[in-house]
Amino acid sequence: MDTRRKLLCAAEALFDRHGFTATGMGRLTRAADMSSRTLYKHAGSKADLIVAVLAERQQRFLRAIRVQSVEALFAALETWVRREGGRGCLFLRAYGETGGDAPEIAQAVSTYKAELFDTIEKIVSAETGGTHQPELAEQILVLFEGATWAAVYRGTGAINAARQAAVALIQQARS
Repeated sequence: MDTRRKLLCAAEALFDRHGFTATGMGRLTRAADMSSRTLYKHAGSKADLIVAVLAERQQRFLRAIRVQSVEALFAALETWVRREGGRGCLFLRAYGETGGDAPEIAQAVSTYKAELFDTIEKIVSAETGGTHQPELAEQILVLFEGATWAAVYRGTGAINAARQAAVALIQQARS
Protein backbone atom coordinates (compact mmCIF):
# COMPACT_ATOMS: atom_id res chain seq x y z
CA MET A 1 0.00 0.00 0.00
CA ASP A 2 1.47 3.36 -0.97
CA THR A 3 1.98 6.12 1.60
CA ARG A 4 -0.96 8.28 0.51
CA ARG A 5 -3.39 5.33 0.47
CA LYS A 6 -2.15 4.25 3.92
CA LEU A 7 -2.73 7.78 5.22
CA LEU A 8 -6.21 8.07 3.71
CA CYS A 9 -7.28 4.70 5.11
CA ALA A 10 -6.03 5.56 8.59
CA ALA A 11 -7.59 9.02 8.46
CA GLU A 12 -10.96 7.76 7.27
CA ALA A 13 -11.10 5.15 10.02
CA LEU A 14 -10.21 7.71 12.70
CA PHE A 15 -12.52 10.44 11.35
CA ASP A 16 -15.38 7.97 11.09
CA ARG A 17 -14.83 6.55 14.56
CA HIS A 18 -13.82 9.65 16.55
CA GLY A 19 -14.87 12.62 14.45
CA PHE A 20 -12.90 15.27 12.62
CA THR A 21 -12.28 17.67 15.48
CA ALA A 22 -11.26 15.01 17.99
CA THR A 23 -8.78 13.46 15.57
CA GLY A 24 -5.57 15.41 15.83
CA MET A 25 -2.59 15.18 13.54
CA GLY A 26 -0.60 13.36 16.24
CA ARG A 27 -3.19 10.61 16.39
CA LEU A 28 -3.16 10.43 12.58
CA THR A 29 0.63 10.05 12.42
CA ARG A 30 0.52 7.20 14.94
CA ALA A 31 -2.36 5.42 13.17
CA ALA A 32 -0.72 5.76 9.76
CA ASP A 33 2.68 4.88 11.25
CA MET A 34 4.43 7.86 9.68
CA SER A 35 6.19 11.01 10.73
CA SER A 36 4.35 14.32 10.87
CA ARG A 37 6.58 15.56 8.06
CA THR A 38 5.47 12.67 5.83
CA LEU A 39 1.85 13.22 6.82
CA TYR A 40 1.94 16.91 5.89
CA LYS A 41 3.82 16.14 2.66
CA HIS A 42 1.04 13.78 1.56
CA ALA A 43 -1.95 15.51 3.15
CA GLY A 44 -1.25 19.22 3.24
CA SER A 45 -3.53 20.77 5.83
CA LYS A 46 -6.07 18.93 7.93
CA ALA A 47 -8.86 20.42 5.80
CA ASP A 48 -7.08 19.12 2.67
CA LEU A 49 -6.86 15.70 4.28
CA ILE A 50 -10.57 15.76 5.15
CA VAL A 51 -11.43 16.67 1.55
CA ALA A 52 -9.21 13.85 0.24
CA VAL A 53 -10.85 11.34 2.61
CA LEU A 54 -14.31 12.51 1.54
CA ALA A 55 -13.36 12.21 -2.15
CA GLU A 56 -12.23 8.61 -1.62
CA ARG A 57 -15.35 7.82 0.38
CA GLN A 58 -17.54 9.38 -2.31
CA GLN A 59 -16.06 7.19 -5.02
CA ARG A 60 -16.41 4.02 -2.95
CA PHE A 61 -19.96 4.78 -1.84
CA LEU A 62 -21.25 5.80 -5.26
CA ARG A 63 -19.77 2.60 -6.73
CA ALA A 64 -21.53 0.63 -3.99
CA ILE A 65 -24.92 2.13 -4.87
CA ARG A 66 -24.58 1.79 -8.64
CA VAL A 67 -27.79 -0.21 -8.96
CA GLN A 68 -30.87 -0.38 -11.16
CA SER A 69 -33.76 -0.13 -8.72
CA VAL A 70 -34.84 1.70 -5.59
CA GLU A 71 -35.12 -1.60 -3.77
CA ALA A 72 -31.52 -2.43 -4.71
CA LEU A 73 -30.47 1.08 -3.64
CA PHE A 74 -31.63 0.45 -0.08
CA ALA A 75 -30.18 -3.07 -0.13
CA ALA A 76 -26.83 -1.52 -1.10
CA LEU A 77 -27.13 0.95 1.77
CA GLU A 78 -27.82 -1.90 4.17
CA THR A 79 -24.76 -3.79 2.89
CA TRP A 80 -22.65 -0.65 3.27
CA VAL A 81 -23.79 -0.09 6.86
CA ARG A 82 -23.11 -3.71 7.78
CA ARG A 83 -19.64 -3.60 6.21
CA GLU A 84 -18.52 -0.05 7.02
CA GLY A 85 -20.43 0.57 10.23
CA GLY A 86 -23.46 2.68 10.91
CA ARG A 87 -22.33 6.01 12.31
CA GLY A 88 -24.28 8.22 9.91
CA CYS A 89 -23.21 10.16 6.87
CA LEU A 90 -19.53 11.06 7.08
CA PHE A 91 -20.12 14.02 4.75
CA LEU A 92 -22.79 15.60 6.93
CA ARG A 93 -20.69 14.91 9.99
CA ALA A 94 -17.77 16.76 8.37
CA TYR A 95 -20.04 19.65 7.47
CA GLY A 96 -21.54 19.73 10.95
CA GLU A 97 -18.21 19.66 12.75
CA THR A 98 -16.79 22.45 10.63
CA GLY A 99 -20.01 24.45 10.71
CA GLY A 100 -19.79 24.91 6.98
CA ASP A 101 -16.98 27.42 7.59
CA ALA A 102 -14.33 25.51 5.64
CA PRO A 103 -15.20 26.26 2.00
CA GLU A 104 -13.30 23.28 0.60
CA ILE A 105 -15.14 20.88 2.92
CA ALA A 106 -18.50 22.54 2.24
CA GLN A 107 -17.82 22.18 -1.50
CA ALA A 108 -16.90 18.49 -1.12
CA VAL A 109 -20.14 17.86 0.76
CA SER A 110 -22.20 19.82 -1.78
CA THR A 111 -20.62 17.97 -4.72
CA TYR A 112 -21.26 14.58 -3.14
CA LYS A 113 -24.86 15.36 -2.19
CA ALA A 114 -25.59 16.64 -5.73
CA GLU A 115 -24.14 13.45 -7.20
CA LEU A 116 -26.13 11.32 -4.76
CA PHE A 117 -29.33 13.11 -5.81
CA ASP A 118 -28.48 12.65 -9.51
CA THR A 119 -27.89 8.93 -8.91
CA ILE A 120 -31.23 8.55 -7.17
CA GLU A 121 -32.99 10.63 -9.80
CA LYS A 122 -31.68 8.33 -12.58
CA ILE A 123 -32.84 5.24 -10.70
CA VAL A 124 -36.29 6.77 -10.12
CA SER A 125 -36.57 7.78 -13.76
CA ALA A 126 -35.65 4.28 -14.94
CA GLU A 127 -38.18 2.73 -12.59
CA THR A 128 -41.00 5.01 -13.66
CA GLY A 129 -40.70 4.53 -17.40
CA GLY A 130 -38.06 7.15 -18.12
CA THR A 131 -40.02 10.12 -16.83
CA HIS A 132 -38.20 12.93 -15.07
CA GLN A 133 -39.60 13.07 -11.52
CA PRO A 134 -37.42 15.28 -9.33
CA GLU A 135 -40.05 15.50 -6.58
CA LEU A 136 -40.23 11.72 -6.27
CA ALA A 137 -36.42 11.52 -6.36
CA GLU A 138 -36.33 14.07 -3.52
CA GLN A 139 -38.72 11.93 -1.47
CA ILE A 140 -36.56 8.85 -2.06
CA LEU A 141 -33.45 10.87 -1.13
CA VAL A 142 -35.05 11.94 2.15
CA LEU A 143 -35.92 8.33 2.93
CA PHE A 144 -32.38 7.26 2.04
CA GLU A 145 -30.74 9.97 4.16
CA GLY A 146 -33.15 9.34 7.03
CA ALA A 147 -32.45 5.61 6.90
CA THR A 148 -28.72 6.31 7.03
CA TRP A 149 -29.14 8.25 10.26
CA ALA A 150 -31.85 6.10 11.82
CA ALA A 151 -29.64 3.04 11.33
CA VAL A 152 -27.21 4.63 13.83
CA TYR A 153 -29.59 4.03 16.72
CA ARG A 154 -32.20 1.63 15.32
CA GLY A 155 -30.00 -0.69 13.31
CA THR A 156 -30.49 -1.87 9.75
CA GLY A 157 -34.20 -2.44 10.35
CA ALA A 158 -34.58 1.31 9.76
CA ILE A 159 -33.15 0.85 6.28
CA ASN A 160 -35.65 -1.90 5.56
CA ALA A 161 -38.53 0.31 6.71
CA ALA A 162 -37.34 3.13 4.44
CA ARG A 163 -36.93 0.65 1.58
CA GLN A 164 -40.55 -0.44 1.95
CA ALA A 165 -41.75 3.17 1.90
CA ALA A 166 -39.59 3.97 -1.15
CA VAL A 167 -40.84 0.92 -3.05
CA ALA A 168 -44.42 1.92 -2.25
CA LEU A 169 -43.77 5.42 -3.63
CA ILE A 170 -42.35 3.94 -6.84
CA GLN A 171 -45.34 1.60 -7.20
CA GLN A 172 -47.69 4.52 -6.67
CA ALA A 173 -45.86 6.56 -9.33
CA ARG A 174 -46.15 3.70 -11.82
CA SER A 175 -49.94 3.48 -11.43
